[in-house]
Amino acid sequence: MITNSAFTVEPWVVRERDLDMGTLAQTESVFALSNGHIGMRGNLDEGEPHGLPGTYLNSVYEQRPLPYAEAGYGYPESGQTVVNVTNGKLIRLLVDDEPFEIRYGRLHEHERLLDLRAGTLTRRVRWSAPSGCPVRVASTRLVSFTQRAVAAIRYEVEALDRPVRIVVQSELVANESLPALSGDPRAAAVLESPLVMEENVAAEHCAMMIHRIRASGLRIAAVMRNEVDAPEGTDVDLSGAGDISRFTVVTRLEPGQRLRLVKLLAYGWSAQRSRPAMHDQVMAALAGAGSTGWDGLVSEQRAFLDDFWSGADVEIDGDPQVQQAVRFGLFHLLQAGARTEQRPIPAKGLTGPGYDGHTFWDTESFVLPVLSYTYPSAVADTLDWRRTTLPQAEDRAERLGLHGAAFPWRTIHGEECSGYWPAGTAAFHINADIACAVARYVDATHDLGFERESGLPLLVATARLWRSLGHHDVDGRFRIDGVTGPDEYSALADNNVYTNLMARRNLRAAADATVRHPDAAQQLGVTVDETASWRAAADATYLPFDDQLGVHPQSEGFTEHKRWDFAATEPEQYPLMLHFPYFELYRKQVVKQADLVLAMYLCAEDFMFEEKVRNFAYYEALTVRDSSLSAAVQAVIAAEIGQLDLAYDYLGEAALMDLDDLEHNTRDGVHIASLAGAWTALVAGFGGMRAGGGRIRFDPHLPDGITRLAFRLCYRGRRFQVVVTGDTTTYHLLEGDPLSVMHHGEDFLLGEEPATLPTPAAPAPDCWIRQPRGREPLPRRAGAMARRRP
Repeated sequence: MITNSAFTVEPWVVRERDLDMGTLAQTESVFALSNGHIGMRGNLDEGEPHGLPGTYLNSVYEQRPLPYAEAGYGYPESGQTVVNVTNGKLIRLLVDDEPFEIRYGRLHEHERLLDLRAGTLTRRVRWSAPSGCPVRVASTRLVSFTQRAVAAIRYEVEALDRPVRIVVQSELVANESLPALSGDPRAAAVLESPLVMEENVAAEHCAMMIHRIRASGLRIAAVMRNEVDAPEGTDVDLSGAGDISRFTVVTRLEPGQRLRLVKLLAYGWSAQRSRPAMHDQVMAALAGAGSTGWDGLVSEQRAFLDDFWSGADVEIDGDPQVQQAVRFGLFHLLQAGARTEQRPIPAKGLTGPGYDGHTFWDTESFVLPVLSYTYPSAVADTLDWRRTTLPQAEDRAERLGLHGAAFPWRTIHGEECSGYWPAGTAAFHINADIACAVARYVDATHDLGFERESGLPLLVATARLWRSLGHHDVDGRFRIDGVTGPDEYSALADNNVYTNLMARRNLRAAADATVRHPDAAQQLGVTVDETASWRAAADATYLPFDDQLGVHPQSEGFTEHKRWDFAATEPEQYPLMLHFPYFELYRKQVVKQADLVLAMYLCAEDFMFEEKVRNFAYYEALTVRDSSLSAAVQAVIAAEIGQLDLAYDYLGEAALMDLDDLEHNTRDGVHIASLAGAWTALVAGFGGMRAGGGRIRFDPHLPDGITRLAFRLCYRGRRFQVVVTGDTTTYHLLEGDPLSVMHHGEDFLLGEEPATLPTPAAPAPDCWIRQPRGREPLPRRAGAMARRRP
């Protein structure tokens, strides 16, 4: 955990002024650059020291066996693990025969800066070799949003007060040694030398390496070209052998002279294309980058981000730390999804090997909601990927004796990779999460072409799953038994409220979509009787309720379980899953993350306000937030019921998850869903934004610590801004036709002229909100905890 902030607080940059070896791995994740296709951890240019080296290509993985003590029918036989591919970041430097290495010599200055508007990582160093010779080193790195196969680095060395002989080595290196990761099951498996050499060729200023991944058989290619600006008499050499290609520059610098190297990189991969085809592919990408040049790539990057921020920026007055964090989060979301192009968005993006590089339900339930209203094309790409994996999901359902598609709990390529049934395959709600993401995207964009071609097959396959998984009991109620909801501390339960509500929405959305696209539905084999059965199941879905307590049990019988002994649980015993057997967790009232509370957010129309208040108070006392997915959801409902201080506290936790390393595992990659949660807590929480049925509405309220909140959204071809202050809310249409908007229950038409409306006071329910001992969120304001309890 970063106990003292490693970064200065600035609105548009993340700046590290001093290098802390103890947090090197965490900062490598924070400073990672990606475009959704290529990911590069923020390792130092010279490669060492490092916390965890990493360069990734989306969906490039190695296959590995999943061993079981006892085999069982339906268990997945193999897993998939993200591969650290060829490292093109390496640029080594020798100063008068002394290697530039921050652990040696004297480090006078060291600064790294992630620029959220430029999309670049800049490093500035002043260092003296052990011999006393000083130099200044500067580098700027980018992974291009506009040319998805391309990354580039500009590297400069300047002599300061005496002449110096300089050697620069720009390298491609494969099969790097990786440090052992922790025993935490969330950490990735370490693979030894997964890349098998097929080609290493060096000519002119270009070097290329092509490898095949040992078990998965995927083929990857990486190529570099180096352009040098240096004094006369500079010598260069290019060589390649084994797993290393090296471009070497040797020169002598007088005081004030500089050597400048621009390194262009291109990456590609394929499961089908031949080695010659891969060779030509990356050479073509490199040619495009060379034609654009360094200055052109930087200019394209800035223009791309200017356009993104014009429809996605969030402004906060009163809390500069959260201001920086929400922009940092949006930037990483964009990096994770911008150029996926029918590939998944992993839980860590492409910033680290955590969770083996797998994608989960986090993507559809936390990341895609934000991108639907800020960068919707990424949503279509990601859901298109889910459509391409339908054959695997349908095979999985058939093996489980079900109809439709059973999407995997965790995967890279589409096959189930979870070796633990209760917290894996039994979490069938991922099917409804995917369907919900489809419906949300179509509502946000009115993209009926997507709905017909990609959305409808997903909706139909998931509806069929629910119809075969559930059943009507003797009372006619539609039950879904033996499943795991979002709370992984309550497994194999009957009638999980979240699952049942989301399945109901799934069934209705599928039936409605078949009406809009009857010909496409017929091609999928959908009949009138089948859609009628979907609607009947939806109408009869059972939702348990505890009349004595006046709350919804998270699952049937949950409120009858014995409560967890929080008083006897020590702080170091969290997360509970690493210190107690699942058997103990499954039979107690203890909640890992928002479950019933998440249902109240995503299915808000199914709960009365008074039920939300009672439910929230009940589950706050049980929720330990052993998942980074929880805080943002709790923030949204806390804001909705008038607990604004508590919502503000949860906002801080979601927003600062990685900048402060709150869960002690940012080293494995940033928490993409939690970063999305900062936006969710602000826009859906304090902005009160909800959308559906072609309508968008807002019920804004601000906590005392925030004096102004402004956010930009995209909805149905419009861009608009909402500005919330203490007394009023102003809506500005930035682009597109007039838009019908609802403000605190009142409709109005937003046109060219801004609309300013009063912001009523937040509700003030009289309830006692408390969390388990020691699991309270850190207060954002002094006195917040006292105000929460009467």
